[in-house]
Amino acid sequence: MRAHLARVDAVLVQALIAAALSFAHIHDVAMAAGQDGWKAWAYPISVDLLLVAAWRRLRTSTAKAAAWCWFVIALTASLGANVATAGLLDMTDVPAWLRILVAGWPAVAFLGGTLLAHSAPKEPTDENGTDLIGDQEDEPEATPETPVQPAIGPPPSTPRVPVPTALVDHARKVAVEHHTRTGAPIDTPTLRARLGIPAPLAEAIAAQL
Repeated sequence: MRAHLARVDAVLVQALIAAALSFAHIHDVAMAAGQDGWKAWAYPISVDLLLVAAWRRLRTSTAKAAAWCWFVIALTASLGANVATAGLLDMTDVPAWLRILVAGWPAVAFLGGTLLAHSAPKEPTDENGTDLIGDQEDEPEATPETPVQPAIGPPPSTPRVPVPTALVDHARKVAVEHHTRTGAPIDTPTLRARLGIPAPLAEAIAAQL
């Protein structure tokens, strides 16, 4: 336990040192580019917030292309400031292109932060495009006291309903997925709810499973 805490403490200290140095470098570049006072301090905060928003989207979303794009942009801004203040740039005579980049950064950061924070993450789907999260929420759960009845065919008095082959194939995949997840065969009401079809059609499909 103590060894684990020591490793965590070392990582936190290293992260704080890196964040403080990067923060100061971005501030110095902003000052050299003509952004004085509170504006120079707002630039490193803006870069760090964009990094955090991009990293959070990478950890929580399945669509990672946009998150990686904005993460690289923010990381480039941070690394660029570190390199610029390492003696490779005359801080008393900043070139015009760097002044343009510094002046345009707030708009870029606002656009990236808005897209990352307010765009809806893509929910996972199966091979047929079915929403897995919605299916799991809508499907009734079987209780131990009430065992799930096996699938039964339609009663003799029910007229035979024509069923498309493609719908039977899709229902068969749904039944296999239900059996894999619950360990019990799918019943007709559950099959009807999953497919969103009328009761006679669900009974006709259940007879062919």
